[in-house]
Amino acid sequence: MSTTSRSIAATPDRVWEVLADGWLYPLFVVGASRMRDVDETWPAVGSRLHHSVGTWPLLIDDTTSVLEVEEQSHLLLLARGWPAGQANVDISLQPDGASTTVTIVEDASAGPGLLVPKPLRDLQLHHRNIETLRRLAFVVEGRTK
Repeated sequence: MSTTSRSIAATPDRVWEVLADGWLYPLFVVGASRMRDVDETWPAVGSRLHHSVGTWPLLIDDTTSVLEVEEQSHLLLLARGWPAGQANVDISLQPDGASTTVTIVEDASAGPGLLVPKPLRDLQLHHRNIETLRRLAFVVEGRTK
């Protein structure tokens, strides 16, 4: 599994506000191009984001669902992007003074992505999640209340 962490200059509740608003995911998730719908119960267990991945005109419509949630500290997702496959994405928030350390642990769980040798898969996911966390920091730190 690929593990990537970043400190974000905000409290866990401020980071959670962004994670709990499913409509914001295309702003920070690398590869997500648009949101088609968000279940009203997001981010409750079983709720889904209905998203598209890729770039127009080659878009794939699929979903991401919540497997586990602990408000303001943990979110385990099943991200789908068939025919490429699916992945488990574990996002955790750890308070660190006035900041929050956000960690993403991710790996393919089904589909062709599992055919990529693990060291290469981990490297690709790590680089993707460095950018995802950079974008998340921009969104969280740029919000005003």
